[in-house]
Amino acid sequence: MTSRDMVIGIAFLIQTVTGILANIVLLFHYLFLYFTGYKFRPSDLIAEHLNVANTLIMLSKGISQTVQAFGIQYFSPGNRCSFVLYIYRVARGVSVSATCLLSVFQTIKISPINSIWQDLKVKLSKRIGFFTFLSWILHILVNCIFPFYSVMKYSSKNITKRKYFAHCFSGSQDKTAELLYAAFVLFPEVSFSGLMIWSSGSMIFILHRHKQQVQHIRRTNESHKSSPVSRATQNVLVLVCTFVSFYTLSSFFYVCSINLNVPSWWLINTSDLISTLFPTVSPFVLMSCNSTAARLWFRLLNVFRSR
Repeated sequence: MTSRDMVIGIAFLIQTVTGILANIVLLFHYLFLYFTGYKFRPSDLIAEHLNVANTLIMLSKGISQTVQAFGIQYFSPGNRCSFVLYIYRVARGVSVSATCLLSVFQTIKISPINSIWQDLKVKLSKRIGFFTFLSWILHILVNCIFPFYSVMKYSSKNITKRKYFAHCFSGSQDKTAELLYAAFVLFPEVSFSGLMIWSSGSMIFILHRHKQQVQHIRRTNESHKSSPVSRATQNVLVLVCTFVSFYTLSSFFYVCSINLNVPSWWLINTSDLISTLFPTVSPFVLMSCNSTAARLWFRLLNVFRSR
Protein backbone atom coordinates (compact mmCIF):
# COMPACT_ATOMS: atom_id res chain seq x y z
CA MET A 1 0.00 0.00 0.00
CA THR A 2 1.40 3.38 -1.04
CA SER A 3 1.47 6.44 1.22
CA ARG A 4 -1.32 8.14 -0.73
CA ASP A 5 -3.52 5.05 -0.33
CA MET A 6 -2.83 5.07 3.40
CA VAL A 7 -3.74 8.76 3.68
CA ILE A 8 -7.02 8.39 1.78
CA GLY A 9 -7.79 5.21 3.75
CA ILE A 10 -7.37 7.05 7.05
CA ALA A 11 -9.55 9.90 5.74
CA PHE A 12 -12.28 7.40 4.79
CA LEU A 13 -11.95 5.67 8.17
CA ILE A 14 -12.27 8.89 10.18
CA GLN A 15 -15.25 10.03 8.12
CA THR A 16 -17.01 6.65 8.28
CA VAL A 17 -16.51 6.09 12.02
CA THR A 18 -17.59 9.65 12.83
CA GLY A 19 -20.63 9.45 10.56
CA ILE A 20 -21.78 6.06 11.82
CA LEU A 21 -21.37 6.97 15.50
CA ALA A 22 -23.11 10.34 15.12
CA ASN A 23 -26.04 8.86 13.22
CA ILE A 24 -26.40 5.94 15.64
CA VAL A 25 -26.35 8.33 18.63
CA LEU A 26 -29.13 10.36 17.04
CA LEU A 27 -31.02 7.18 16.12
CA PHE A 28 -30.89 5.91 19.70
CA HIS A 29 -32.11 9.30 20.86
CA TYR A 30 -35.18 9.04 18.61
CA LEU A 31 -35.80 5.46 19.74
CA PHE A 32 -35.59 6.52 23.38
CA LEU A 33 -38.14 9.28 22.76
CA TYR A 34 -40.42 6.82 20.98
CA PHE A 35 -40.38 4.24 23.79
CA THR A 36 -40.93 6.92 26.44
CA GLY A 37 -44.16 7.99 24.76
CA TYR A 38 -42.88 11.24 23.28
CA LYS A 39 -45.27 12.66 20.69
CA PHE A 40 -43.19 13.42 17.61
CA ARG A 41 -43.78 16.66 15.77
CA PRO A 42 -43.96 16.43 11.96
CA SER A 43 -40.45 17.90 11.63
CA ASP A 44 -39.13 15.34 14.17
CA LEU A 45 -40.65 12.50 12.13
CA ILE A 46 -38.97 13.74 8.94
CA ALA A 47 -35.64 14.17 10.73
CA GLU A 48 -35.95 10.62 12.10
CA HIS A 49 -36.38 9.15 8.60
CA LEU A 50 -33.50 11.31 7.36
CA ASN A 51 -31.36 9.93 10.16
CA VAL A 52 -32.25 6.31 9.27
CA ALA A 53 -31.42 6.93 5.60
CA ASN A 54 -28.09 8.56 6.44
CA THR A 55 -27.23 5.67 8.77
CA LEU A 56 -27.81 3.20 5.91
CA ILE A 57 -25.63 5.32 3.60
CA MET A 58 -22.74 5.19 6.04
CA LEU A 59 -23.20 1.47 6.73
CA SER A 60 -23.28 0.63 3.02
CA LYS A 61 -21.07 2.98 1.07
CA GLY A 62 -19.13 4.39 4.01
CA ILE A 63 -17.85 0.99 5.18
CA SER A 64 -17.36 -0.41 1.68
CA GLN A 65 -15.28 2.50 0.43
CA THR A 66 -13.19 2.45 3.62
CA VAL A 67 -12.23 -1.22 3.37
CA GLN A 68 -11.55 -0.81 -0.34
CA ALA A 69 -9.29 2.16 0.36
CA PHE A 70 -7.13 -0.12 2.55
CA GLY A 71 -6.92 -2.69 -0.25
CA ILE A 72 -9.21 -5.28 1.35
CA GLN A 73 -11.02 -7.49 -1.17
CA TYR A 74 -14.59 -6.93 -0.07
CA PHE A 75 -16.77 -7.56 -3.09
CA SER A 76 -17.62 -10.86 -4.68
CA PRO A 77 -18.29 -10.79 -8.43
CA GLY A 78 -21.46 -8.82 -9.07
CA ASN A 79 -23.87 -9.81 -6.32
CA ARG A 80 -22.50 -8.11 -3.22
CA CYS A 81 -21.51 -5.00 -5.14
CA SER A 82 -25.01 -4.75 -6.65
CA PHE A 83 -26.60 -5.18 -3.22
CA VAL A 84 -24.46 -2.46 -1.60
CA LEU A 85 -25.17 -0.09 -4.49
CA TYR A 86 -28.88 -0.84 -4.19
CA ILE A 87 -28.96 -0.08 -0.45
CA TYR A 88 -26.93 3.07 -1.02
CA ARG A 89 -29.18 4.35 -3.81
CA VAL A 90 -32.39 3.69 -1.83
CA ALA A 91 -30.98 5.41 1.26
CA ARG A 92 -29.62 8.31 -0.81
CA GLY A 93 -33.00 8.79 -2.50
CA VAL A 94 -34.81 8.84 0.84
CA SER A 95 -32.21 11.23 2.25
CA VAL A 96 -32.75 13.63 -0.67
CA SER A 97 -36.55 13.49 -0.47
CA ALA A 98 -36.59 13.77 3.36
CA THR A 99 -34.33 16.84 3.28
CA CYS A 100 -36.56 18.39 0.63
CA LEU A 101 -39.73 17.56 2.60
CA LEU A 102 -38.23 19.03 5.78
CA SER A 103 -37.29 22.29 4.05
CA VAL A 104 -40.66 22.66 2.31
CA PHE A 105 -42.56 21.82 5.51
CA GLN A 106 -40.55 24.37 7.52
CA THR A 107 -41.21 27.01 4.87
CA ILE A 108 -44.96 26.38 5.05
CA LYS A 109 -44.84 26.23 8.86
CA ILE A 110 -43.34 29.73 9.26
CA SER A 111 -45.43 31.30 6.51
CA PRO A 112 -47.66 34.22 7.65
CA ILE A 113 -51.24 33.59 8.76
CA ASN A 114 -52.64 35.34 5.70
CA SER A 115 -50.47 33.27 3.39
CA ILE A 116 -51.89 30.99 0.70
CA TRP A 117 -50.10 28.09 2.41
CA GLN A 118 -52.27 28.12 5.54
CA ASP A 119 -54.72 25.48 4.28
CA LEU A 120 -51.85 23.30 3.15
CA LYS A 121 -50.09 23.67 6.51
CA VAL A 122 -52.68 21.63 8.43
CA LYS A 123 -53.09 19.01 5.69
CA LEU A 124 -49.35 18.50 5.28
CA SER A 125 -48.81 18.13 9.03
CA LYS A 126 -51.32 15.26 9.14
CA ARG A 127 -49.79 13.47 6.13
CA ILE A 128 -46.09 13.64 6.94
CA GLY A 129 -46.05 9.99 8.01
CA PHE A 130 -47.69 8.94 4.75
CA PHE A 131 -45.22 10.94 2.63
CA THR A 132 -42.16 9.54 4.40
CA PHE A 133 -43.47 5.97 4.11
CA LEU A 134 -44.28 6.55 0.43
CA SER A 135 -40.76 7.84 -0.14
CA TRP A 136 -39.26 4.57 1.10
CA ILE A 137 -41.60 2.46 -1.02
CA LEU A 138 -41.00 4.46 -4.19
CA HIS A 139 -37.23 4.40 -3.87
CA ILE A 140 -37.20 0.69 -3.04
CA LEU A 141 -39.19 0.00 -6.22
CA VAL A 142 -37.50 2.52 -8.51
CA ASN A 143 -33.99 1.39 -7.59
CA CYS A 144 -34.80 -2.18 -8.57
CA ILE A 145 -33.32 -1.01 -11.87
CA PHE A 146 -29.91 -1.78 -10.41
CA PRO A 147 -30.14 -5.58 -10.76
CA PHE A 148 -30.45 -4.98 -14.49
CA TYR A 149 -27.12 -3.21 -14.57
CA SER A 150 -24.09 -5.37 -15.11
CA VAL A 151 -21.74 -4.62 -12.19
CA MET A 152 -18.45 -6.51 -12.05
CA LYS A 153 -15.07 -6.45 -10.39
CA TYR A 154 -11.93 -5.19 -12.08
CA SER A 155 -10.73 -8.72 -12.81
CA SER A 156 -13.75 -9.55 -14.96
CA LYS A 157 -12.81 -10.43 -18.56
CA ASN A 158 -16.19 -10.14 -20.31
CA ILE A 159 -16.43 -6.37 -20.49
CA THR A 160 -16.60 -4.58 -23.81
CA LYS A 161 -16.76 -1.04 -22.43
CA ARG A 162 -16.03 -0.52 -18.79
CA LYS A 163 -15.79 2.38 -16.38
CA TYR A 164 -14.19 2.37 -12.95
CA PHE A 165 -16.29 3.44 -9.95
CA ALA A 166 -13.94 2.85 -7.02
CA HIS A 167 -15.28 -0.57 -6.01
CA CYS A 168 -16.68 -2.03 -9.23
CA PHE A 169 -16.46 -1.92 -12.95
CA SER A 170 -19.66 -1.40 -14.89
CA GLY A 171 -19.97 -2.85 -18.33
CA SER A 172 -21.76 -1.38 -21.30
CA GLN A 173 -25.38 -0.72 -20.43
CA ASP A 174 -28.58 -0.67 -22.38
CA LYS A 175 -29.49 2.85 -23.50
CA THR A 176 -33.15 2.34 -22.59
CA ALA A 177 -32.20 1.34 -19.05
CA GLU A 178 -29.92 4.38 -18.79
CA LEU A 179 -32.75 6.69 -19.90
CA LEU A 180 -35.16 5.10 -17.41
CA TYR A 181 -32.59 5.49 -14.65
CA ALA A 182 -32.11 9.16 -15.50
CA ALA A 183 -35.87 9.72 -15.60
CA PHE A 184 -36.77 7.92 -12.36
CA VAL A 185 -33.68 8.65 -10.23
CA LEU A 186 -31.63 11.60 -11.46
CA PHE A 187 -34.49 13.87 -12.53
CA PRO A 188 -36.32 13.61 -9.15
CA GLU A 189 -33.08 14.35 -7.27
CA VAL A 190 -32.45 17.46 -9.37
CA SER A 191 -36.09 18.53 -8.91
CA PHE A 192 -35.88 18.05 -5.13
CA SER A 193 -32.69 20.13 -5.09
CA GLY A 194 -34.50 22.90 -6.94
CA LEU A 195 -37.34 22.78 -4.41
CA MET A 196 -34.82 23.03 -1.58
CA ILE A 197 -33.23 26.12 -3.10
CA TRP A 198 -36.67 27.71 -3.51
CA SER A 199 -37.72 26.87 0.05
CA SER A 200 -34.42 28.17 1.44
CA GLY A 201 -34.91 31.48 -0.33
CA SER A 202 -38.48 31.65 0.96
CA MET A 203 -37.39 30.95 4.55
CA ILE A 204 -34.73 33.65 4.39
CA PHE A 205 -37.26 36.14 3.04
CA ILE A 206 -39.89 35.26 5.69
CA LEU A 207 -37.36 35.45 8.54
CA HIS A 208 -36.03 38.79 7.30
CA ARG A 209 -39.51 40.27 6.99
CA HIS A 210 -40.46 38.95 10.44
CA LYS A 211 -37.35 40.49 11.97
CA GLN A 212 -38.21 43.88 10.46
CA GLN A 213 -41.75 43.70 11.83
CA VAL A 214 -40.56 42.68 15.31
CA GLN A 215 -38.12 45.57 15.49
CA HIS A 216 -41.03 48.00 15.35
CA ILE A 217 -42.90 46.49 18.28
CA ARG A 218 -40.17 45.30 20.63
CA ARG A 219 -37.35 47.00 22.42
CA THR A 220 -33.96 46.83 20.83
CA ASN A 221 -32.48 44.48 23.44
CA GLU A 222 -35.30 41.97 22.94
CA SER A 223 -35.42 42.08 19.16
CA HIS A 224 -32.21 40.08 18.90
CA LYS A 225 -33.57 37.10 20.82
CA SER A 226 -34.37 34.22 18.55
CA SER A 227 -37.59 32.32 19.05
CA PRO A 228 -37.56 28.49 19.01
CA VAL A 229 -39.21 28.55 15.57
CA SER A 230 -36.55 30.90 14.25
CA ARG A 231 -33.75 28.71 15.62
CA ALA A 232 -35.34 25.59 14.13
CA THR A 233 -35.72 27.36 10.78
CA GLN A 234 -32.08 28.46 10.84
CA ASN A 235 -31.01 24.85 11.50
CA VAL A 236 -33.09 23.65 8.57
CA LEU A 237 -31.47 26.34 6.42
CA VAL A 238 -28.01 25.15 7.45
CA LEU A 239 -29.02 21.55 6.73
CA VAL A 240 -30.38 22.41 3.28
CA CYS A 241 -27.41 24.60 2.34
CA THR A 242 -25.07 21.80 3.44
CA PHE A 243 -26.95 19.28 1.34
CA VAL A 244 -27.11 21.45 -1.79
CA SER A 245 -23.40 22.29 -1.56
CA PHE A 246 -22.26 18.69 -1.13
CA TYR A 247 -24.77 17.35 -3.66
CA THR A 248 -23.61 19.84 -6.31
CA LEU A 249 -19.96 18.92 -5.75
CA SER A 250 -20.77 15.20 -5.72
CA SER A 251 -22.75 15.49 -8.96
CA PHE A 252 -19.93 17.44 -10.62
CA PHE A 253 -17.34 14.79 -9.78
CA TYR A 254 -19.73 12.00 -10.75
CA VAL A 255 -20.31 13.54 -14.19
CA CYS A 256 -16.57 13.90 -14.64
CA SER A 257 -16.09 10.23 -13.70
CA ILE A 258 -18.66 8.79 -16.09
CA ASN A 259 -17.30 10.85 -18.98
CA LEU A 260 -13.82 9.39 -18.61
CA ASN A 261 -12.96 5.85 -19.67
CA VAL A 262 -10.46 5.51 -16.81
CA PRO A 263 -11.02 8.25 -14.19
CA SER A 264 -7.98 9.33 -12.22
CA TRP A 265 -7.27 8.08 -8.70
CA TRP A 266 -7.83 11.45 -7.04
CA LEU A 267 -11.10 12.04 -8.93
CA ILE A 268 -12.55 8.72 -7.79
CA ASN A 269 -11.59 9.10 -4.14
CA THR A 270 -12.58 12.77 -3.94
CA SER A 271 -15.99 11.89 -5.39
CA ASP A 272 -16.43 9.11 -2.82
CA LEU A 273 -15.43 11.35 0.08
CA ILE A 274 -17.84 14.10 -0.95
CA SER A 275 -20.72 11.66 -1.57
CA THR A 276 -20.75 10.68 2.14
CA LEU A 277 -20.05 14.12 3.60
CA PHE A 278 -23.71 15.09 4.02
CA PRO A 279 -24.73 11.94 5.98
CA THR A 280 -21.67 12.56 8.16
CA VAL A 281 -22.38 16.23 8.85
CA SER A 282 -26.21 16.20 9.00
CA PRO A 283 -26.55 14.49 12.43
CA PHE A 284 -24.44 17.26 13.98
CA VAL A 285 -26.71 19.90 12.42
CA LEU A 286 -29.75 18.08 13.83
CA MET A 287 -28.07 17.76 17.23
CA SER A 288 -27.41 21.51 17.34
CA CYS A 289 -31.12 22.10 18.06
CA ASN A 290 -31.44 19.05 20.30
CA SER A 291 -29.62 19.42 23.61
CA THR A 292 -30.35 15.86 24.76
CA ALA A 293 -28.82 14.25 21.67
CA ALA A 294 -25.86 16.64 21.85
CA ARG A 295 -25.18 15.67 25.49
CA LEU A 296 -25.34 11.98 24.51
CA TRP A 297 -22.75 12.59 21.78
CA PHE A 298 -20.36 14.40 24.14
CA ARG A 299 -20.72 11.61 26.71
CA LEU A 300 -19.74 9.12 24.02
CA LEU A 301 -16.68 11.22 23.16
CA ASN A 302 -15.69 11.35 26.82
CA VAL A 303 -15.90 7.55 27.01
CA PHE A 304 -13.48 7.20 24.10
CA ARG A 305 -11.14 9.82 25.55
CA SER A 306 -11.06 8.10 28.93
CA ARG A 307 -9.84 4.94 27.27
